[in-house]
This record gives sequence, C-alpha cells and structure tokens, in this order.
Amino acid sequence: MMKQTGFLGLGVSAILAVVMPLAALAPLGACGSDDAPSGNGGHGDGTNDGSSPPAVRAEFGLDSRPTNTTCKPAARPPSTAPVKLEQVYANVALQAPMMMAQIPGDSSRWFVALRGTTNGGNATVVSFPADNPPNAPNVVATIGPVQSVTDGEGGLLGMAFHPRFAQNGRLYVSYLTTGGANNRRSMVGYLTSTDNGKSFGNFQPILSFDQTTATNHKGGGIAFGKDGYLYLGFGDGGGGDDTFKNGQTKTGFFSKLLRIDVDNVPQGQTYGIPDGNPFKNGGGEPAVFAYGFRNPFRFSIDRDSNEIWVGDVGQNVWEEIDAKIKIGANYGWPCREGLHDYMTDKTNPDHCPSMIGLTDPVTEHKHDGSRSITGGVVYRGKAIPDFVGSYIYGDYAKQDIWTLSFDPSTGAVQDTQISDAPAGSWVHFAEDNDGEVYAVSLNDGRVYKVVAAAPTGPNTFPDRLSRTGCVDASDPKKPGAGLVPYGVNSALWSDGAQKERYLALPDGKQITIGQDGDFDFPNGTVLVKTFSLGGKRIETRLFMRHDDGGWAGYTYEWLDDQSDAVLLPSSKSKVVGAQPWTYPSRSDCVSCHSEAAGHSLGLELGQLNGDFTYPSTNRISNQLKTLDHIGLFATALGKPVDELAKYPDPLDDGALEARARSYLHANCSNCHRPDGPGRGNMDLRFASSLADVKACNASPSAGDLGIDGAKLLVPGDPAKSLISVRPHSPGANRMPPIASSVVDDKGMAVVDDWIKSLTQCP
Repeated sequence: MMKQTGFLGLGVSAILAVVMPLAALAPLGACGSDDAPSGNGGHGDGTNDGSSPPAVRAEFGLDSRPTNTTCKPAARPPSTAPVKLEQVYANVALQAPMMMAQIPGDSSRWFVALRGTTNGGNATVVSFPADNPPNAPNVVATIGPVQSVTDGEGGLLGMAFHPRFAQNGRLYVSYLTTGGANNRRSMVGYLTSTDNGKSFGNFQPILSFDQTTATNHKGGGIAFGKDGYLYLGFGDGGGGDDTFKNGQTKTGFFSKLLRIDVDNVPQGQTYGIPDGNPFKNGGGEPAVFAYGFRNPFRFSIDRDSNEIWVGDVGQNVWEEIDAKIKIGANYGWPCREGLHDYMTDKTNPDHCPSMIGLTDPVTEHKHDGSRSITGGVVYRGKAIPDFVGSYIYGDYAKQDIWTLSFDPSTGAVQDTQISDAPAGSWVHFAEDNDGEVYAVSLNDGRVYKVVAAAPTGPNTFPDRLSRTGCVDASDPKKPGAGLVPYGVNSALWSDGAQKERYLALPDGKQITIGQDGDFDFPNGTVLVKTFSLGGKRIETRLFMRHDDGGWAGYTYEWLDDQSDAVLLPSSKSKVVGAQPWTYPSRSDCVSCHSEAAGHSLGLELGQLNGDFTYPSTNRISNQLKTLDHIGLFATALGKPVDELAKYPDPLDDGALEARARSYLHANCSNCHRPDGPGRGNMDLRFASSLADVKACNASPSAGDLGIDGAKLLVPGDPAKSLISVRPHSPGANRMPPIASSVVDDKGMAVVDDWIKSLTQCP
C-alpha cells in the first residue's frame, strides 16, 4: 500500500509517571514545532544574547494568563477547486476503514471493510444504513486469519461486490494472511450471503501466493469492470529499489494488474483467463492485464468508459497516476519513477533489462507535494454536472486531495489541489450507486462526501504577518500581547536556525493533557514559530486549529529589510547566506504535524518539563508549573514536576541512551510511531522499549541504499544502521525528508555513539 507500509495500529504509551528506561531509534522527522527553550537548556537554539540583566529564579515565570483578543485563526484561503469535502456519518464508529461499497442496485446501505486488529486474528466487514445510521454498525462478515496490522500492510485490504450479487450473493475480498514460506500470503476469495447482505460466510479462496519477507507493497486493490471481470492489483513485494526484482517480470503476480474471470471457470480451476489477456497463450502469467507497477494499491474502473486508473506509489522522488491502462502495457517500474529514469538498463540491467516500450503516467507529483499516492475515481455522478469526467485522488502521507481534468482545447492535464480539504489518511475513494464520491480516512475512521464547492468568496487570509494579530502590528518582530512563550527540552533540528516560539489560546479555553502526556489544544489555538539564521529572521510559521477542529499551517517569508513577512502560497527554496533554506508548503506542515503525533509537535509533558526564561518578567521557572499556575491546563497537573516525564537535552551530560532516545523522539517520532506517516513499523517515541521500536537488526522497507548488510539498526555499527546513514545523506535518501539539507553533526554524534555502545538486540 502506502510506501511507508503505513496505516499502523494505534498504541499510546502513558508517560505521566516518572520516565521509564529507554530504547528506540530511526530516520528523522520534519517541519515540526519543537525546539529548545530560550535562555536555559536546550539544543543550541536559544535567543538570549546576554544583553538583558541576569534572570531571576522564581516559582512561576508569569503571574497571570494574558488576554488574547487578536491572535486567532483566520478563515482558510479559498480553494480554486470545483468541489469540496463534507463529513458524513460522523456518528458511526469505524475502526480502520479500508474500503466502502454498496451492493449493486441497493443504495440503502453501506458496507465497510475494516482492516483488522493490532494483534492479527480476524478482520471484519460492517454495514450501516445510508440514512440515519446508528453509532455502532453491524458486523456482517469475519475474515481471517489476517496478518497483524502492526506488521506492515497486514489485514483486510480491499473488497468488491459481484455485479450480479442479487443472484449469487458474493462479496470478494483481498487480504494479507499468515502462513506460507514467509508467514505472509496474499489471499483473494469470496464470501456468500444467503440473506441479502445481512451476513456472509463460507469463504472460498480463488487466488493466493506467498509474499516476500518485506512488510510493504502488498497491493490490495480489487474491482469489477463493466466487462464482468475481476481486476486485482499487487505491488513489487516491498523493500526499496525493487529489492526482489519483480518490477519488470512478466511472470508471477508481483507488480501486476490482473484480470480474471470468476464466472466462467474451467473444471479444476478457481478462475478463468479472459480472452485478450496478453499472456493467455504464453510469455508470462496468463492472469496479467498490465505490469511494471511499484504498488498499485488503489485503482478504479470508470463506470462509464471501463477505463482503468491507477495510483502507483513512488520511491524517493515521484508519485504517479497512470490513466486509461492499456492491456499488456509496461508501466516502467523500476526503470522509471514517474516521468524520470530511475534504474535503467545501463545502470541496473538486472532490474531493468530494457527501456524500450515503457508507458508513462498521465501526471506525477514530486515528494515536496506528495509522499504516498492513493488512486481515486472518475466522477460520474449527477449532483455536480460540471465535474463529470474529472478524476479525484489523494495522498495517504501528505493527506492532500487533488482533482484532475483535461483541457478541452489542448488535452493538457490540469491538476488542482483542494486546498481547503480536511487532512486525512486517505485510503479509498468510494462511489455509491449513483456515482457520488466519498473519501475514506483510515486512521481517524472518518468519511467525507465530495460535493460542489460554493462560489469562491474574497480571500481574507492575512497576506502579511503584521496583519495576523499574532505580532505587534507596528513592529512584527515583537509577539502579540496574548501570546505565551515556550520552549522544549530536546530540539528538533532545523539546519542550525535559532527559534522563538509562542502559543495563543482563545480566552476561556484550556489545554487537555492526554494519557501519553501530549497536549490537545482547543479550536481557535495558534502556535507561532520564527526561524532566524545569522541573527536575521527568515521565516515565521503559524499553525492554526480552525473553528472546524482541523489544523493548518501557514508560512511567512521575512522581507530582507525585516519590516514584515509575506504569506507564501506554496513551498519555496532559496539560499540564505551560503545555506540553502526550504519553506514548507501547507501540506508539508500537515503531513509532519501528523494526527498520530497529536498535531502540535513538541508540546507535551516531557518536552516542557524544564526551566524557561520568560522575557516579559525576566524570571527563570519551570514551564509546566508556570502554565499550570496561570490556568492553561483544564486539569491541574496533580503531581510535582519532578515526578513527571522529562526528556533530557541530547547535548547535555547524562546517560547516553537517554540523550540519544530524546533526540530521536524530537526528530523522528512525529512520523515513526503507530499510525504515523513514516515508512515501516518503527515506533521512535521516548517511552518505547528497544524491542517495541522494531528496528534492531530489522530489514528496511525503503531500500538498503546499496549498503551490504544494512539494517535499520545494527548494534555497534552506525555505518550499516540506516537510522544513522539517512540523516547523514544528501538528496532524496535524506531524513528528515522535508525542509532540511544540513546535517546535524552534534546531534547525530550522540545517536552514533549510542549505536556503537549497543552490543546486541533485545
């Protein structure tokens, strides 16, 4: 599925008690809001220049909560897309939904494939009425055993009703099960209902094969065409850089889109081969329809034209949409990634025997705007006439949604991002029987309907930082009166930039502290962070929780004269002094400030449990005590701060393991945790044990970078540990993947020393 093998099961560790023994690691995170406290402590990004008189130690840094009348989220910038998304079925409890569908001819009900449990066992299909559904849907089918959903792309991955369900009652499913040579098998089969969909049973397998040792790229796409044939999609078997050399093979099921006949089955077989399949009479696997895909996790068949559209997940740089799939065509992986040569016949002939006859995608997305493409559908509904024939699709990791159409005069592709779409871990774009489209978000279980967008009104979002209400309008270098400064114990590396950070809550609202110590902010919150290099401001980011509960990030670029900062519509790169600097896009911010990490990175007990110098009072005080004192917490801490979690500064003295773990938590765990957007299964949170991190001597899911014997973590050997190699790497292989190009030598020295100190895996 997603390149990160993603959609992992949620598992939150409580850290309200004293910090427990440590152990975790992995490739580094992104454009978060966590850095070190100003004045005292932290990883070298404080802003106290020594010009102020010495700060005074005090029990509290502030006497009272400031009134915030100005720093509030503005209305989102209007989207230019012709459609928008509205949440539906908000009351229905859906745990890890993977696909939605309706029985052909029956629009009264929805059926949802739920991926499964964190410990394997069984997955389920549930059903609920399309109108006035209850909170708890009915379980109508049980499928299994399934591979554990915490082990890469396990679980129930797709389902499709037979077009003649009314006659045969069949529901076809694709899932990853246990067993076989590597205890992973792809399984396709059908269940039968004899009571019109109230229950399903009597599973009959029709196609299965052993999967590779890797945990990703298992496919799972499944759909019936207008021709009545069943189409199936499977990836290259996982790893990175086509580890198992399946991309260009014509045999087997890996890297293929298959077409089989489930109605006309020869005796002794479980499916037939349709006439016209390119290798029906030899030369390759008879079931193949097209090949050369990396991971065609989601594809769809245009209900009007029967044309197939595939979202193929990319490797390091490019995601792609393959339109109107041609029978027998080769879509190029790994010879090509998107529209670009990747492992060619000259550089990697064992992977790519020939560059001749490859079919290019209709559009591509670079990784600064996409990370894990999810194929969508061509709209054929009636509610939005002007949108008919357009394609809508998304990205699981970046959590964006786009529309695609063709210029009627030139035929040129027109991609438009739905900029006001909610963030979601998009795994499926479903169609009801009328052709209306629904977007399914895996990790939060939400469903949204695609509807016509209202006429675009004026854009009232502040185009200058001075107009946001979050700074002094007469001097934008000064914070607004309602802002509270903060810092963290363990810094997110930001290419050596100094940072100032503030939070602004709506008056009368408070912060809720979760069981894992993370802060949950009320609607109307604004988090502010300014970056400086060489004493000069270069960027200010505002991370806002809008009134609808959604978070969004906005980047302002400071003018050279430092008089103000200008809102950027998208990402941007430039050189500051001799150093490259990247301004993240709005989707970059949302993908890094992941839902799994609680959105507001760095604002948690373990990070704020430390001293901070408050500029307005020139006092040094513990931040948690101060925030508790001024009433920012909905519930009082209830314990002395020395009994609460506290992450160490990686560059201070102290236990090496704790400092390395703290660094990895700050820089990595926003992505590398359960349900996070990071590749693989690693859980890099500070409280996770080394065994629970799932990295020690673990094979990488995104390639070994050509290093013999490379693992995610090799005890005693940083040179073979990708958690060290990637942060030291330039270009596409670098971690973090967003807004960083300078290696953190000091921070990585701590991680490397820790790796050297390890002698074995737990």
